[in-house]
Amino acid sequence: MDNRAEVREFLISRRAKMTPQRAGLPAVGNRRVPGLRRSEVAALAGVSVEYYAKLERGALGGVSASVLDALARALQLDDAERAHLFRLAHAADGTSAGMRPRRRPSKRWQAPPTLQWVLDRFTAPAIVRNGRMDLLAVNELGRAMHSALYESQSSEQPNFARYTFLDEDSHRFYPNWETAADICVTILRTEAGRDPFNKELHDLVGELSTRSDDFRRRWSSHDVRAHGAGTKQFHHQVVGELDLAYESVDMVSEPGLTLTLYAAEPGSTSAQRLDLLASWTTRSAVPS
Repeated sequence: MDNRAEVREFLISRRAKMTPQRAGLPAVGNRRVPGLRRSEVAALAGVSVEYYAKLERGALGGVSASVLDALARALQLDDAERAHLFRLAHAADGTSAGMRPRRRPSKRWQAPPTLQWVLDRFTAPAIVRNGRMDLLAVNELGRAMHSALYESQSSEQPNFARYTFLDEDSHRFYPNWETAADICVTILRTEAGRDPFNKELHDLVGELSTRSDDFRRRWSSHDVRAHGAGTKQFHHQVVGELDLAYESVDMVSEPGLTLTLYAAEPGSTSAQRLDLLASWTTRSAVPS
């Protein structure tokens, strides 16, 4: 796989985000473009300008771990960005083809009964997604919480990215839409580095890039992140505003899939509304 363009754009974007002040360098002379000069990054990484220029042209194949570490330090990459850089290097030298644990069956993935049993034991909303942002499995409260997503994509596999960028209703469902959109794209960009041979992911990115200016602009930023825990705000069509904490864990039994659980602060208005949603879900499930 030739990923030179991906490598080049990632390194250039990280260099553009660095300032001389952050790097501990004097800000000397006028700068035609934001960020550090190539010569400054090379000096910080302890390599020649010619060698760094070669790397920034996308030639990461065969680069040693020590050089990658030096680059990560010079550009002050966070953990997610550093991991992304190493994955790009693995893809460039071909090693990622033998490292990826993901299974991409030709037919739609179905949750094993045992997994559904586990999900159904959670009283909190529980969902399972893949790195492509497909919503693959839920418990009853998880489905009720994401009812707008299911209604939007009733004829196909529900996908958070399609909903976020192609359905205007997402701006109501996510009160902080800009943040939700940023997170969505960073998850996809991280997955693209983790699994660069995923045709289904490439097809999704191509579709969204063609149909959404908001997506295309964010995708070009090359931002990545680890998405493990935090808080999110939702506006549910039945119970209103929900401020929820979430915890996400990678599923060892199903490599490439992530289990996410949501919860409200005990005693909060959101907790009361989540209880109301659970009650409404139970009543809706009872035959009349």
